[in-house]
Amino acid sequence: MAARLTTYVVVGIVAATLIAGLIVGAQRDDNDGPVDLIVFNGKVYTADASGSMAEAVAVRGNQILRVGSNREINRLRRPQTVVVDAQGAAVLPGFNDASTRFIDGGLALSGVDLADATTIEEIQARVSGWAESHPDHGWIVGHGWHPAALATNPTRQLLDAAAPDRPACLLSNDGRVAWLNTKALERAAATRQSAVPPDGAIVKDSRTGAPSGVLKGTAVALITNVMPRPSREERAQGLRDAIDEAHRNGVTSVRDRIERADDFILYDAVRETGDLGVRVYASIEADGESEAETFKRLQSLSDRYPDDPVFKMGGVSIPIDGPVESLDAALLQPYDARPDHAGRSRLDPDTLNRLVRLLDARGWQVTLDASGDRAVHMALDALEHAARSNTAPERGRRHLVEGVALVDAADVPRFGRLGAIATIDPYGAIPTTERLESWARAVGAERASRAWPAGSIVSARGQLAFTTDWPASPLTPLVAMQAGVTRAGADGLPEGGWSSSERVSLKRAINAFTSVPAFASFDEQRKGSLKKGMLADLVVLTTDIFDSAEPDFSRTAVATTIFDGKIVYQRSAKSTN
Repeated sequence: MAARLTTYVVVGIVAATLIAGLIVGAQRDDNDGPVDLIVFNGKVYTADASGSMAEAVAVRGNQILRVGSNREINRLRRPQTVVVDAQGAAVLPGFNDASTRFIDGGLALSGVDLADATTIEEIQARVSGWAESHPDHGWIVGHGWHPAALATNPTRQLLDAAAPDRPACLLSNDGRVAWLNTKALERAAATRQSAVPPDGAIVKDSRTGAPSGVLKGTAVALITNVMPRPSREERAQGLRDAIDEAHRNGVTSVRDRIERADDFILYDAVRETGDLGVRVYASIEADGESEAETFKRLQSLSDRYPDDPVFKMGGVSIPIDGPVESLDAALLQPYDARPDHAGRSRLDPDTLNRLVRLLDARGWQVTLDASGDRAVHMALDALEHAARSNTAPERGRRHLVEGVALVDAADVPRFGRLGAIATIDPYGAIPTTERLESWARAVGAERASRAWPAGSIVSARGQLAFTTDWPASPLTPLVAMQAGVTRAGADGLPEGGWSSSERVSLKRAINAFTSVPAFASFDEQRKGSLKKGMLADLVVLTTDIFDSAEPDFSRTAVATTIFDGKIVYQRSAKSTN
């Protein structure tokens, strides 16, 4: 008995010695190797499963070496180490925008920015000012105006007053409405006799019957098809501009909904030169082509652009409906504004179920673009049908329902049960007077109170990702986070926010722009949180957004953006050698 006890004691001592040696060895590895960058004196939110906090981060190469206290991390400092003093402000994982048209956003930066214009007069002033400063441009192109925000219906004559001498096309925030002047309308060849494409509209003057200058839905293609196409060099410049804009706003990863095959080649070329300063998860849209064509294109792109930490292929997007405000969302009950109309879905349920099932069987990630409650119901039905029909792939299912604006209460728990990730644009929940009135007119007060149900989805254990939907809205995750957390405008009104039950916590909002999009792109083992071995993508803010129950985003900006272990943006000089 004594001999056996002695054996146990010896084994225990040896095991303890080995464990201690491993710990000391790991610490020695940290201490002995080069430390390239340190961020200290911060309120570090790691965005890990426990939501833990720290004070400092050490980086070696392009990976995080350690996260810990100021004392622990500063001990690793070497003469060559770049040091960033966060000055007590928040330090977060680099932001990951779950849905953009990234290169198009960069191109839009050179056009007329109408994102926050709320009156005809303001739009006219911006268009005429841009035209005066760009006399050599053959076209005037603007982006981002909100049709529901205008008290007056846009017409070609109103745009002619600001731009009479060349074609002008102003695309709405969601890209589904185009406002043209007379010269652009002539280029589009839209007349009284023009055939209206399915799911489109050529708005007519109620007095004359002539086109008013507004195209909706698929009819927008009448003008976009005749507009000058950006050259490869222009798109390359657009990508460079988009990367700069991303860095200014702390964005280090995006999902890009790519429409042009050439953009895959462009991304790959920029990656090869080492100049792709964001991580891109690219998806294509299955709209208007056969199943066979979609499957062939997906396989070809996946083979050519496999898993990679900087650029990779990321599945297929299927549009189901349009936005609520323009009465294009598919609803379970008719619109209050039009009792005979409940919106149209682009696909019938059987066709959608079959397509999703076949894509799921081949292991593709599917993103279903669904805004209205009937479209969301169809999307969840299709995902459920696929789960019943197919064996789950080895890596699991991470399908998304994107652009969620209105969900029937009975469908909210299905997100969690199905493991579907809901993507929401919090900008939609910024309660401007125009937006509140537009929603109330469109769907009535009760349904409007359930708009953008982020809180409900989280409470039902659903995964929530946030997006700015750039260029539909500005590429500013901090503003979008404020909307998600407060459901109020910049003025703090309405008090308590629009439908305060749909607010989410600050950490949940940060996760929706960091760890959840990383999970959605099958990248949670390399990015989205701050811990040892993860890619060193970080953002340092100018304030501590954790210092109060109601964070004040109005005085918060991005101070420093770090991508792949290197400082790529600094608002002010905070780093020293």
